[in-house]
Amino acid sequence: MYTPHTEEDIRAMLDAIGVGSLEELLKVPDAVALKAPLDVVPALPEYQIARRFEHFAKKNTGVDYVSFLGAGSYRHYAPPAIGALAMRGEFLTAYTPYQAEVSQGYLQAIYEWQSYICLLTGMDIANASVYDGATALAEATIMALNANGRKKVLVSRAVDPNYRAVLKTYCDGLDVAIDELPVTAAGTTDLDALKHAVASKEYASVAVQTPNFFGNIEAFDAATASVVRESGTVPIAVVSEAISLAALATPASWGAEIVVGEAQSFGVAMAYGGPYVGFIASTKEHMRRIPGRLVGKTVDKDERTAYVLTLQAREQHIRRERATSNICTNQAHCALIATIYLALMGKTGLHDVAALNLQRSRELATAVSSVDGVDLKFTAPFFNEIVVDVHQPAANVLAKLQERGILGGVDLGPWYPELSTCILMNATELTTTGEIDALANALGEIVRVHANV
Repeated sequence: MYTPHTEEDIRAMLDAIGVGSLEELLKVPDAVALKAPLDVVPALPEYQIARRFEHFAKKNTGVDYVSFLGAGSYRHYAPPAIGALAMRGEFLTAYTPYQAEVSQGYLQAIYEWQSYICLLTGMDIANASVYDGATALAEATIMALNANGRKKVLVSRAVDPNYRAVLKTYCDGLDVAIDELPVTAAGTTDLDALKHAVASKEYASVAVQTPNFFGNIEAFDAATASVVRESGTVPIAVVSEAISLAALATPASWGAEIVVGEAQSFGVAMAYGGPYVGFIASTKEHMRRIPGRLVGKTVDKDERTAYVLTLQAREQHIRRERATSNICTNQAHCALIATIYLALMGKTGLHDVAALNLQRSRELATAVSSVDGVDLKFTAPFFNEIVVDVHQPAANVLAKLQERGILGGVDLGPWYPELSTCILMNATELTTTGEIDALANALGEIVRVHANV
């Protein structure tokens, strides 16, 4: 048994704070102490406990709604094999690998995760995951700040508002200024404004999301990236809907130097908003600035395959003032889930899922835009999300849809006041034609009633 303090140690500490005993130290004040025993159910047999929790679960009616919610958290099919593998005790009991080489199984899983992210993004290296897409963007921005020493950054207003909020929190602490790029009438970043801004050569980085928060595919290309790089600014690509990487050109192909995003779509449950799994990938140029750690593959003295922590740039491993980040852990288990998902799906399966998302979202766009009084807000190409203008307060329409058992999407008004009549709607491979028809019919009824008022 491990006993960190002797009786003499405990007595000395109690004397120092003027307390007679541990019981006195831990005594709950009378003002907040319970006056009677808690009214709790007594000990029950396991089968009765199961029934009790089944009863509680039935109170959650959310599973009965038809959902078109997206905005950074997406419904996708997760093969049951993911749970069977990821919930094995060997993975569940693993912790941050301080003695890394002992954890060969987990190191291999992280290595494969990094490899998949590199294949999908076209980047040279990827780290062992971070908390989520929002903190990935913030950490990538710090990488750019360290690369050129500038104190201003650019971010498109079409980047997820939650990501921008986290970025602002980080930048406030670093005394870094953030300037935002406007969105065009087509629903994409104003690239002319971007080129004009970077010409000043005062920005450390520029972050553009594609598909962006509105679901639209940005027109950012290699020529634009070249202009950005010539100004000394680091182009950062943000990916919120990871399935899109199976359908769109890689961020590397259009000139991104750092790619960040959220991999929740790769088999990770929506889970009321988390935990999720962020990723950061970059060119070799930024390898010494990437946060967290990198797992590498080598051989041992007997020429057997071995996995090692090749680079550890966090403050627990090197002098704090030289650390590139204060990340103290990663989302290793969520990254494991994503890795298993990618292995199960393979290149063909992932492409098929992306194609189904494209198909369902276009079916959704056709159905809702055919409703009188409802229009698609933007004209840019989109992946699996669309912005629908209902020409009345979006919050009211969404409330009426919910009364009909439909979660119609996300009200854009709180983030974009000029879009207060607009709803962000999402369709994935799990969305059915019947659900789309039900949404369109309900929208027709709601808009018709509003028009007659």
